[in-house]
Amino acid sequence: MIGGLFIYNHKGEVLISRVYRDDIGSQIAGSALFSSSRPFLEERRNAVDAFRVNVIHARQQVRSPVTNIARTSFFHVKRSNIWLAAVTKQNVNAAMVFEFLYKMCDVMAAYFGKISEENIKNNFVLIYELLDEILDFGYPQNSETGALKTFITQQGIKSQTKEEQSQITSQVTGQIGWRREGIKYRRNELFLDVLESVNLLMSPQGQVLSAHVSGRVVMKSYLSGMPECKFGMNDKIVIEKQGKGTADETSKSGKQSIAIDDCTFHQCVRLSKFDSERSISFIPPDGEFELMRYRTTKDIILPFRVIPLVREVGRTKLEVKVVIKSNFKPSLLAQKIEVRIPTPLNTSGVQVICMKGKAKYKASENAIVWKIKRMAGMKESQISAEIELLPTNDKKKWARPPISMNFEVPFAPSGLKVRYLKVFEPKLNYSDHDVIKWVRYIGRSGIYETRC
Repeated sequence: MIGGLFIYNHKGEVLISRVYRDDIGSQIAGSALFSSSRPFLEERRNAVDAFRVNVIHARQQVRSPVTNIARTSFFHVKRSNIWLAAVTKQNVNAAMVFEFLYKMCDVMAAYFGKISEENIKNNFVLIYELLDEILDFGYPQNSETGALKTFITQQGIKSQTKEEQSQITSQVTGQIGWRREGIKYRRNELFLDVLESVNLLMSPQGQVLSAHVSGRVVMKSYLSGMPECKFGMNDKIVIEKQGKGTADETSKSGKQSIAIDDCTFHQCVRLSKFDSERSISFIPPDGEFELMRYRTTKDIILPFRVIPLVREVGRTKLEVKVVIKSNFKPSLLAQKIEVRIPTPLNTSGVQVICMKGKAKYKASENAIVWKIKRMAGMKESQISAEIELLPTNDKKKWARPPISMNFEVPFAPSGLKVRYLKVFEPKLNYSDHDVIKWVRYIGRSGIYETRC
């Protein structure tokens, strides 16, 4: 896996340094290690300076998250003014390295809040303790915050009884490392959020050029004991397997099932049961966690349709008319609607008339920004604008960038529905009916664009 982990500030100074393999020790050990060999120090300093010059203080913004310097790969992410760099000389799985770096950021944020230079300096002993537990010879181990907090605290580990020590040992080495035993709540509750981001590129004639939905199922669990949960959704394979895809169901729901292209799960999900029975069963971690991610490209419900009309009146004037139509149930309300209509660089003035909401021309962004607080389903609204242009010698025609849109709707554009969410706890005296469950659907715009 990785040979070392380094945390830099915005000046390029090394705040945290941990080396796991000897193959990088002679080149990138960082300023935190010591050696009596002058060539060793020079090589080490040169490697740290190389990353500082080539990435942190680069003249142009470094877009690639992987930088190769002196046959050494730096996998780096940035949080505010802090750089986290995982270093290796081997051919490793890049996705796994970045997954570890993001998880490390989540763990640090859970312990001391915002990741900043001051917080890292104040908690450097804690960070080294976490690295010793999370990484072993460069390989990630247990990175669940709930499990780590049972035996790594900011105040230090207090003396414990043999029973408490055995519970920690079984949690770290056992099969359920993400949840400790003995959790108790006066009221058992489950909160489930289906969060989706819909992406669209549409032609001026209304033809869908590309569309997909990226979704997450986020759960907050406040359950006593070690409960077994089962989660079901209207996945096409599940419904066909159970023989529930009837005409009655289709007429009631309007959409029988969805085809999920790919999905990933939290480590608590039993993948063997999902492969054989297509059922999502798991023992949830305590608190908030991401149960699954998924992606779908078929039969997407597009919440809005944007109809643009751009007419050039000579070389010094443009007439723009944009109509937006909501395509969902009238009983639902969309919120935080924002339409950005691009304007040419040589725009001198804009006159705007809109039926609903507020519209304003922003010269710094070369765009007309139209904001609507709320809009019900099956409605439409329009905006008209006259754009005055300055004369220019540039013979190149205006490229007409696409019109972009932001919004939030109270349903899942993919059509995903939670069919059931069951809880079983055989050891404690509460059943599925005693658990209070909350389910919420939120659909947001990703890159939602229409060419004009």
